[in-house]
Amino acid sequence: MTARLNALCVFCGSSLGSSDVYRQGALAFGAELARRGVDLVWGGGHVGLMGVIADAVLDGGRRAIGVIPQFMVGRELAHPRASELAVVDSMHSRKATMAARADAFVLLPGGLGSFEEFFEVLTWAQLELHDKPIGVLNLAGYFDPLLELLSHASREGFVHHRSLDLLVSAQHPTSLLDQLEARRVATPASRGLLDRT
Repeated sequence: MTARLNALCVFCGSSLGSSDVYRQGALAFGAELARRGVDLVWGGGHVGLMGVIADAVLDGGRRAIGVIPQFMVGRELAHPRASELAVVDSMHSRKATMAARADAFVLLPGGLGSFEEFFEVLTWAQLELHDKPIGVLNLAGYFDPLLELLSHASREGFVHHRSLDLLVSAQHPTSLLDQLEARRVATPASRGLLDRT
């Protein structure tokens, strides 16, 4: 496997949020992925920020690989333009498949599902099940409280500072992707249960 980012997994909202800054940020992030020649791995939905970022990647000429549980396809949430749509049997299978297909992970504004997916891949990294870079796109300071919570947990002795070092954050797509690519070069050979086969 080469050091460059070939495919990046995004966790983000199925809503657009209360401010247009989130839609604009997702659009810019998707466009920057396409500009860098990076494919998208995402939850396969066409609604909210999920749809915005997928459309931006596709419009930029890159692939958008969706992973969606069967019950969500039945609710007509699947993106009709997905380059590839992997239909899986459960939310657990969805997360494992998305993780295996990606070289890095980024959390964009979202809700409970996005938080849960993000914390799982961060926990897997802490357990050394993978060493793929993990980032937070902190649009308009949306994740300031989350980042402070993690710092608070570290100060209180519940999260080791090394676990916080697994994470990078930035408010702008270019800066965040630069950091993720630098980490990818520093650790080009991913290991563990999430390796591609």
